[in-house]
Amino acid sequence: MKQRPDLSFWKLWNLSFGFFGVQIAYALQSANISRIFATLGADPHNLSYFWILPPLMGIIVQPIVGSLSDKTWCRFGRRIPYLFVGAAVAVLVMCLLPNAGSFGMAVSTAMIFGLIALMFLDTSINMAMQPFKMLVGDTVNEKQKSLAYAIQSFLCNAGSVVGFVFPFFFTFIGISNVAPKGVVPDSVIYSFYIGAAILILCVIYTTAKVKEMPPKEYAEYHGLKEDDKEDKANWFTLLRNAPSTFWKVGLVQFFCWAGFLYMWTYTTGAIAETCWHTTDKASEAFQEAGNWVGILFAVQAVGSVLWAVVLPQFKNTKLAYSVSLILGGIGFALVPLFENQYVQFIPFLLIGCGWAAMLAMPFTFVTNALEGYGHMGAYLGLFNGTICIPQIVAALLGGIILSLVGSAEASMMYVAGASLIIGAACVTVIKER
Repeated sequence: MKQRPDLSFWKLWNLSFGFFGVQIAYALQSANISRIFATLGADPHNLSYFWILPPLMGIIVQPIVGSLSDKTWCRFGRRIPYLFVGAAVAVLVMCLLPNAGSFGMAVSTAMIFGLIALMFLDTSINMAMQPFKMLVGDTVNEKQKSLAYAIQSFLCNAGSVVGFVFPFFFTFIGISNVAPKGVVPDSVIYSFYIGAAILILCVIYTTAKVKEMPPKEYAEYHGLKEDDKEDKANWFTLLRNAPSTFWKVGLVQFFCWAGFLYMWTYTTGAIAETCWHTTDKASEAFQEAGNWVGILFAVQAVGSVLWAVVLPQFKNTKLAYSVSLILGGIGFALVPLFENQYVQFIPFLLIGCGWAAMLAMPFTFVTNALEGYGHMGAYLGLFNGTICIPQIVAALLGGIILSLVGSAEASMMYVAGASLIIGAACVTVIKER
């Protein structure tokens, strides 16, 4: 098998640049979906149900896109056609979703419209996101993969920060952050418009700059004839033969991703209750809280970047994993205790520590455990289920748990914190190779 040549920094950059735009779209969704549906009139006990769609689409779409693109060869490439189509659909939906309350529809109709739009947005974002991961795998040699994924991680975090702060920024420059009851404010609508424009421009840049390997060249660099037997592997067989670490890390993942699902779902309501002392979804104060949540999520992203620098300093990987999750759990537990909006930076910096570990540590343990097993790509695709399934379960139980904690959205931060602490305890069952 031929060795793939080294790529220049800018070629590595171009491979992932479009991810910046995709992540802006994802950040806007993460920070504003609960706000949008709450503004439309959704009951807080039902908010978590709207969050079933993102992980459900992820667990369905990403393996399908991966499988189909493996078999796709056309004049535009192998992965790029799926990237471009996904981005184009995402742009269209981003222009429609925040306007769900602006078309004069009844509340129930507006929420159904918003739900359908969200489904298409989730599908298209996942369709656009997956090819970037595969482009690196296809194009970059083993020596440069760490650098390639580091660039992708930087662009991911940068896109997140931009998407999170957009509503606050537009309010700051004078765009209205209030609207009639049941209508999403212009600050949010414009954020989605500008996010959509950046997304398509970034993707166009990537599609123009990146040239995928033709089939013959790809086969030479990837030794496809040698890997034919692996391609016939049955998913159920792979799961049955998976190393125990695969399942133990999956257990940790369950509690971690459930906790973060509750953060994305209830933070807007929690900050509105704690810092602005309001539960009125139609109030100006609630919309101000919604803007501030974007700032806090950006702080979390910064905290994640800073903690990612600290993590390699730990000699014990399990200890690093546990400490990070405990810090994240403490951060969640502190959110309902701080009434000052600026003091909330402290909890969200701590939450960023947990997030950094969740993005890096699980794959370290799993890939090490899979050495000698083969089917690495298939196993990592299946491992994506440990991210999606806990979010689906948490979303289904969200309304019930909210009722149990007194229907106060701020109290769900305690639930999220407890979930991460339990995840930290589960790290002890993982065995390092």
